[in-house]
Amino acid sequence: MKRVALWAGLAFLMGLFLIAAGASLRRDAPTWQLVIPLAITCTAVLLRTRAPLGSLGLGTLGVLLDAFVGPSLGTVLVYTDNLYAAALYGPARFARWLLGITTLIAVAAGAAGWFIAGDWRLLALVGFQVALVLVTPVTTALVLRQHRDQAAIERAKAEQVARLAELDRQAAIAAERARMARELHDMIANHFSAIAIQSTAALSRKDLDQATVRKVMESVRENSVKGLAEMRSMIGLLRQEGDEGEATRLRLQDAEDLVDRSRRSGMAVGFQVDGEPRELPPSVDLAGYRILQEALTNALKHGEQPTAVSVTYAPHHVSLTVDNPVNGRKASLPGAGAGLIGMRERTNLVGGNLKAGPHGDGWRVAATLPTSDRDTS
Repeated sequence: MKRVALWAGLAFLMGLFLIAAGASLRRDAPTWQLVIPLAITCTAVLLRTRAPLGSLGLGTLGVLLDAFVGPSLGTVLVYTDNLYAAALYGPARFARWLLGITTLIAVAAGAAGWFIAGDWRLLALVGFQVALVLVTPVTTALVLRQHRDQAAIERAKAEQVARLAELDRQAAIAAERARMARELHDMIANHFSAIAIQSTAALSRKDLDQATVRKVMESVRENSVKGLAEMRSMIGLLRQEGDEGEATRLRLQDAEDLVDRSRRSGMAVGFQVDGEPRELPPSVDLAGYRILQEALTNALKHGEQPTAVSVTYAPHHVSLTVDNPVNGRKASLPGAGAGLIGMRERTNLVGGNLKAGPHGDGWRVAATLPTSDRDTS
């Protein structure tokens, strides 16, 4: 506001100087009357940003009054700022209309000069002068307005890109948290379920001999050590940069170790491998291992014995099947339902399919994981 007031004051002083220097047409009216329209147009300058249309209306009144008593060069020059402000700060549609109106006025003024004086050269001379006063400030304002609007659009695009980047970052964080939750669940559930079941059995039985108790405690210790080792391995992977290392990668070829561990926990598990075991993509290897681990954990917690495990290596996929009887008894350990969700998520991530549900007199978990781009479903 202070800058606008300063500009209005400077414009008024400039107009007074031009009036004093004789930059006006001499008429019978006294010279001091030229100051009145100058003051009106300079007052309109004060409204150039707050009320641009009001500024134009007041400036137009001043310049029309100046035409009767002058006109003076100072008032006309200040009026160009009124036009410029109306086109720059006023409504966009009005600015386009203003350009058309001023252009029409310039052409009409040139034609009137030609008609009155009878000299065709006045058409170009008067038309150019009027266009210089009326059309030029409006055109300049429209160009500046276009650049300003374009800059606003670019800022909006930049803000949108920043918001999308933030959403991508949050999605990546959520996906990483979900992955970590799956890993922690699959890693802890298997080992600690076995520990809980074995320790509960040892505490509830009073007739166990020392050799049996020792065997149970050895299994508990083994599951504890394995669980801690896998947790340390995962923490190491989370701390390091880059992809998962080969030395710490869990493989489906280690399925027999999972089965042996379940047997040492007291489960009767049959294990069968069909086809030739081979190197699998890391994602498929990890998904298969974790699915098998979770299926055995569920069988230990909710199922009956014996449990049958089969792994089939086909040319373009690998299949896992875990069958265990179910007699409707209540599970000895509570479950949150996250195991089945995790298995389905792991299967979907590698483009496979999973079926888990009642099968005959028992429960079956069957997963098919593709090992190549060829569709094996």
